[in-house]
Amino acid sequence: MIILQLIIYCLLFTAMVKYAVRGGAVNGLYFYPKAVQDRAIDIGLITREEMIRKRKIFMTEFYVVMLCALVLIIGVWNRVTDFRSAYLQALLFLEVMNWYDGIVIDRIWVGYSKFWILPGCEDLPYVQTWKQVLKKRIILSLVWVIGAAVVAGIVVIFF
Repeated sequence: MIILQLIIYCLLFTAMVKYAVRGGAVNGLYFYPKAVQDRAIDIGLITREEMIRKRKIFMTEFYVVMLCALVLIIGVWNRVTDFRSAYLQALLFLEVMNWYDGIVIDRIWVGYSKFWILPGCEDLPYVQTWKQVLKKRIILSLVWVIGAAVVAGIVVIFF
């Protein structure tokens, strides 16, 4: 059952990213390296203010949806009520999401889909190297150790 839940959670993650870039990859310019952002802004694909506004809106929606989904999976679907079990499940989901993002989203989807190539920025590297992916994912793995405690606390309070 947990494998199915992890797949659903990662599919939700993918849907949220797809939602962020509805209407074109430029709508998710905040996902790109700074050099790509600067070029896209310089050539008029979007303004810096619009990019920042889109990032704030999306990241708020993203965190709310992903947090609510995780709390509901652990608290309602799995009927977990103790902190330790909630923490371990939250940590598993957050770590799988973290590595899924780095490998499937950043390296595979972004790396192999022409959708993410921005006109006028074709010569700039926009796909993270394996070294960049590993560094970012290791740091986020440590962050999620704390994040899982927050999720577990919410689960225990509400369920």
